[in-house]
Amino acid sequence: MKDGTNRDDISPGTQVAIVLKQDQQGGPLTPGIVKDILTSSAHHPRGIKVRLTTGEVGRVQQIIK
Repeated sequence: MKDGTNRDDISPGTQVAIVLKQDQQGGPLTPGIVKDILTSSAHHPRGIKVRLTTGEVGRVQQIIK
């Protein structure tokens, strides 16, 4: 399973698990489908920031498929 730190691994429609901003201190992961990729750099050590189809924004921790 990929960890979500490389932008090339993520595209709209990808199933992911993100950590929301308010949950960053070890909080639960939120599953969803990527709508938009918000991080412009190719790599981010804490995870690429995305917006889910539900409107939630967070950093990708796991790529489900």
